[in-house]
Amino acid sequence: VQLQASGGGLVQTGGSLRLSCASSGRTFENYDMGWFRQAPGKEREFVAGISWSGHSTYYVDSVKGRFTISRDNARNTMYLQMNSLKSEDTAVYYCAARSKEKAYSIVKITTSSYDYWGQGTQVTVSS
Repeated sequence: VQLQASGGGLVQTGGSLRLSCASSGRTFENYDMGWFRQAPGKEREFVAGISWSGHSTYYVDSVKGRFTISRDNARNTMYLQMNSLKSEDTAVYYCAARSKEKAYSIVKITTSSYDYWGQGTQVTVSS
């Protein structure tokens, strides 16, 4: 499956952005999806995950209540609505996919558990 992330940009503290991840190549609803981010000098970290059906979601504590992950299987697209952005949210954001056949728990959030990655989109939050 090919993934294309978009929607990043420059936003002020407290602002909002919506990231999109478009999928092509294989049946989108066969994949659990996730968002990760990587700030300069830091390791890539999990942000949010969503099951293939959209019924289950999971967030890292630092974004709970501010970010919302969703998906539209008819449009082969996943989203990340980011509100109340903070300077520490500045990073390159990546979308990722893994086959639902792996039957991983939604809380399995390691980068190695995901098989496919998009190219990343830069999010910069300025104060």
